[in-house]
Amino acid sequence: MEHCCEHRTKQRSQEEYTALIHRLSRIEGQVRGVRKMVETDAYCTDILTQVSAIQAALNAFNRELLSNHLRSCVAEDLRNGKDETIDEFVQTLQKLMK
Repeated sequence: MEHCCEHRTKQRSQEEYTALIHRLSRIEGQVRGVRKMVETDAYCTDILTQVSAIQAALNAFNRELLSNHLRSCVAEDLRNGKDETIDEFVQTLQKLMK
């Protein structure tokens, strides 16, 4: 059972956990690849292209995590009358949109 608690933690399903960890592992690999490109004097445009791919991967990770958060923690809090969760969610969106 997925749930949020007062300690600001979340118990994730195995499926959600696996999907998030898989995305992060791919991103780690991409970052290591860019480091190797810098170390081997790769062409700037090629490095920038890979960095752009990393940013897109991070954005996809954020979208998945945000969607999961909205469907679980935020929805649960709203059902329980915790309207302050809306303010927290809006602040989170504002940070992501910088």
